[in-house]
Amino acid sequence: MQWVTNKRIGFDDRWVMLIMIPVTALIIPFVFFGLRLSRQPYFTWKIYVTTLIITSAIWMGNRLIMKISRSRYPLFPETRKRLIFQSAVMLVYTFIATNVLGYLLSGYCDMIKENYPGHTFQDILFNSNSASVFCSLTVVAIYETKYFMHELQYAVEEKEHLKRESLQAQLQALKSQVNPHFLFNNLNTLCAIIPENPDQAIDFVQQLSRVYRYILEVKDEKSIPLSDEMELLHAYSFLLKTRFGDNLSIEIEVPEINLQQKIVPLSLQLLLENAIKHNIVSAEKPLKITVFVEDGNLVVRNNLQKKNQISETTGIGLQNIRNRYKLITDKLIAIQETAFSYKVSLPLISVPLCA
Repeated sequence: MQWVTNKRIGFDDRWVMLIMIPVTALIIPFVFFGLRLSRQPYFTWKIYVTTLIITSAIWMGNRLIMKISRSRYPLFPETRKRLIFQSAVMLVYTFIATNVLGYLLSGYCDMIKENYPGHTFQDILFNSNSASVFCSLTVVAIYETKYFMHELQYAVEEKEHLKRESLQAQLQALKSQVNPHFLFNNLNTLCAIIPENPDQAIDFVQQLSRVYRYILEVKDEKSIPLSDEMELLHAYSFLLKTRFGDNLSIEIEVPEINLQQKIVPLSLQLLLENAIKHNIVSAEKPLKITVFVEDGNLVVRNNLQKKNQISETTGIGLQNIRNRYKLITDKLIAIQETAFSYKVSLPLISVPLCA
């Protein structure tokens, strides 16, 4: 298991070595020494075994050097230092291993100049070291490519993980920001209606409870069915209309066929809250909010009557919704503002049908 999960290598390379070492050892005698099956200099099993031993030693040694180099220089900014150190050590090791093993095994494989007509000992030595460098470059190409791919994948996953954590923190901050003001306003409304209409006060408390229960239930969800979000919207609308009376009108026209599609949680509640926060809501200027489906999007539109001064905002509202949509779809949120209206279109995400 340690072999498989060794992060300094980045992958289980047993099959790579099992295939590439014998193949490389087979190629080297033909390419670098000009050996042939049908004429001199002849390719023999002794030569193949010798080449296989030297290739294995070079491969395994360079593999170990890369592991040591990556342990010594593990950080990405140290890549240049690692490659310089690694290349120097690998080059020295390759030449030493090639010449020492070549000398020790020369008698076994008959790798002496008499077996290679027209080739001097220097020619054989040069070809042998060239073959070893080729073997080392093969090792570097395979392992460095896989290593950088592994590091890139890890970096991307880490970035996504941090982004998700950041978005979750933003969502929690958004909830923390909304809940105190939302609770304060609704408690004031509740205090006002209890003496005048106790039955309405009971309904008000029940709807307020539904809203808070919903917030707790969806806190870890990336997307939810539109039907669930609509339940929150109805409860939230009841609270707002109780608070503002005839000064606020909320019309909801969502076909039942769209209710199984998905949306990011708390997005509608946030858009309604923003509409009230940034617009005048009064008897002289009543605010009308309409929620409907258009071209595959859930649209929240209100008449535009901006306040001269608005309450301070953290600026994470719409951007938070945008970022959360990016985690689950390529579709974008659309915002249209005219002199008379403000319109936000949220993409509806279709649920794949079961086979």
